[in-house]
Amino acid sequence: AMATREVVKIIRMRIPAGQAKPAPPVGTQLGGAGLNIMGFCKDFNAKTQDFVDGTPIPVVVTAYKDRTFDYYMKTPPVTYFLLKAAGLKKGANQPGHEVAGYLSLKHIYEIAKVKKADPFMRTHIPLQSWVSQIICSCKSLGIEVVPKPEDIPKK
Repeated sequence: AMATREVVKIIRMRIPAGQAKPAPPVGTQLGGAGLNIMGFCKDFNAKTQDFVDGTPIPVVVTAYKDRTFDYYMKTPPVTYFLLKAAGLKKGANQPGHEVAGYLSLKHIYEIAKVKKADPFMRTHIPLQSWVSQIICSCKSLGIEVVPKPEDIPKK
């Protein structure tokens, strides 16, 4: 049987896809736990090479006493997907009073499917609940949700 390794630290970070570098914050966080920073960066960058460069990837690293580590990646935050899909750099300054952009329900469903497929998310949540949550996120960003893609007003 495998001896259980003693966990010394759980490190949570958001790292841009393909851009892990041994500099802060990555270096500081991992170096502080005595981990192989270059090993992590190489591995993370290789695993995220198919993502759009710079996509924020939430990472959870488990550091063990013997200086080894495991980590897993989650899907990017919902707001990232929404802004990207709506072609926005940021949300509205006054959500509820101004519309920063538009998305159709089709977009919302696609994002919900990605979040639901994340093995580290609560996968028992029905797709419909994800859709409702994402629509709430749209409201807080000032993104108006329309029924169909062709309902999005032309600029």
